[in-house]
Amino acid sequence: MDELLIEARLNEYTPREPNPNVPFAPEEIAQAAAACRDAGASVAHFHARDPETGAASTEPAVYCEIGRALRASSDMVVMPTLGATVSTAIEERFAHILSMAKSPATRAELVPLDLASANTSVYDRGQRSFDNEDSLYENTVATLRALSEGVRAVGVRPIGVAYSVPSLRLVEPLLETGVLQEPLYLQLLLTREGVLSGHPATRRGLDALLDFIPDGVDLEWNVLGYGSNLLELADVVLERGGHFALGLGDYPYLELGTPTNADVIANLVARARAHGREPATPARVRERFGLIGP
Repeated sequence: MDELLIEARLNEYTPREPNPNVPFAPEEIAQAAAACRDAGASVAHFHARDPETGAASTEPAVYCEIGRALRASSDMVVMPTLGATVSTAIEERFAHILSMAKSPATRAELVPLDLASANTSVYDRGQRSFDNEDSLYENTVATLRALSEGVRAVGVRPIGVAYSVPSLRLVEPLLETGVLQEPLYLQLLLTREGVLSGHPATRRGLDALLDFIPDGVDLEWNVLGYGSNLLELADVVLERGGHFALGLGDYPYLELGTPTNADVIANLVARARAHGREPATPARVRERFGLIGP
């Protein structure tokens, strides 16, 4: 698609320091998403958080509350997390998706399927130490199949998140065995120094992934920059025909002052228009990936 698909990554597990504009409560998430929609984003990605402390929540009722608020505030494509690093029990990882699917007013449309098992310990080079040497995020092929089948049973489409070249080598086998399907929404993960589970957030790191995107597969790829300023790679991604997943959930963007999620999206849209690319609407994204919609 020629239009630019922009996924607003609204909060993840990010604290409000150094940027206080990270949304926690359902209404805050919905308001931030609506502002991102006005700025040019089409997909709203979010994690449930405790409204006061910001602690990660796995409560299906909280996800339903967020889904309801999102549906009421805009027409954005709804994409919650799939329990990344929070729970190891497969059924718990998509329990909130099943609850959300019980009503059109709360239903999710997309979920991220992480195509890797990874050491998630963060390394501090200055201290020469890891934050936790036992941190492991596990996604076996059996896990990926169970998660995919669980969400597709209620009409939700999984996207593929590639952590590395081995993730990309998995794409075709997962398509051939029905875990993923075309047209594929494929996300390329780049990470800051110290977060060693992804390719570095540099042009070299991105090029290494782009070299291994499988030929002959009907897909759209975007770039996610965890812990890094993805706007620094904007020109490269736009020139290569890619899309973006960005927001305060991944990086505070203090280079822009103390921005909101919508401010970050607006900055990206201005850069995209300089390259002759307009942002895709939620309706266009639903058409491209065969989503059911509100």
